[in-house]
Amino acid sequence: MAQTTTMTSVLVVDDHQVFSEALELLLRRQPDVRLVGSARGAAEAFGMLEDEPDVVLMDLYMPGVDGIEATRRIREIAPNTKVVLLTAVQRPEVIADALAAGACGYVPKTRAADELMDVIRRAAAGELVMPEDDLGPVVEHLQGGRRASDAQALLSLTPREVEVLGALALGSTPGDIASQLGISSMTVQSHVKNILAKLGVHTRIEAVTLAWRHGLTRTAGAA
Repeated sequence: MAQTTTMTSVLVVDDHQVFSEALELLLRRQPDVRLVGSARGAAEAFGMLEDEPDVVLMDLYMPGVDGIEATRRIREIAPNTKVVLLTAVQRPEVIADALAAGACGYVPKTRAADELMDVIRRAAAGELVMPEDDLGPVVEHLQGGRRASDAQALLSLTPREVEVLGALALGSTPGDIASQLGISSMTVQSHVKNILAKLGVHTRIEAVTLAWRHGLTRTAGAA
């Protein structure tokens, strides 16, 4: 029996025409990617979310509505869509703001094509995508935005839920966590569902970002 390929729908939002066209060409060549469109700015992108693409590749610096505000609005319009920021400049405080707005990570524009495709596929699977060396500085900035209500929600987690959340923050997949903790994948999924409900968030990425703000989880490269 032939194996069915899971297609990932992608929307490109970038005001640099040459870069955008090169990216579109790359995406069209991928057998498991469906390019749903390309927007030259945030306003145009908002009108292309009806079918909730799996991933939006968003330029961070654009005239008018920038990538961070655009990410916030896209997450409101299409909560199931993952947003990955594309940027030529990696400033920890800016990346932290993007994560707080709902982005699932970022990728430098200088990365090779195969790395970019890996990022897209991981983002579509619900993973946090970010160069490991940048985690520490980004977490430090996230911790500057703590809220008492968030801290109270985190205190409601059981020790096992904290363990699972910590593993997610280190980039482990649910399958990895099941192996690490010696529990079933279904049990991991149950823990994740409970974590999201207790923290009042919708995705694993939002849960990890919230935990980072309060120093609940340690990350590679974090102090």
